[in-house]
Amino acid sequence: MVLMITTLTVAGQGPRWKFLGERLVNDRLDHDVIMVTAAGGALNAIQIRVKGAPVDFHRVIIVYGNGRRQEVVMRNTIGPGGASRPIDLIGDERIVKSVEFWYDANTTRGRKARVRLFGRG
Repeated sequence: MVLMITTLTVAGQGPRWKFLGERLVNDRLDHDVIMVTAAGGALNAIQIRVKGAPVDFHRVIIVYGNGRRQEVVMRNTIGPGGASRPIDLIGDERIVKSVEFWYDANTTRGRKARVRLFGRG
């Protein structure tokens, strides 16, 4: 699978967020990984955005290029059209290899939730 990196810019609203990848989520407890390519570049924060249906996040693990891991405990629900706070990346470990998610969606009537990952450099 080829993942295209795009940059989202909102006029007059600070830093640029790059789209890094997305996953579809169903009703059951799920674990997914979004691989971040080298095109993502050096990042200082990530943000999670949700479309379609609410998603209950349990934890997120950021894996850096050198193998170091940063765990972020998230005990909250992000509704459709909502986003997490910007999650700052630790130390000088700015190259992200992947981001792992543990979550479940509150989907109804066959609607899928879409979890989208963005990075800020």
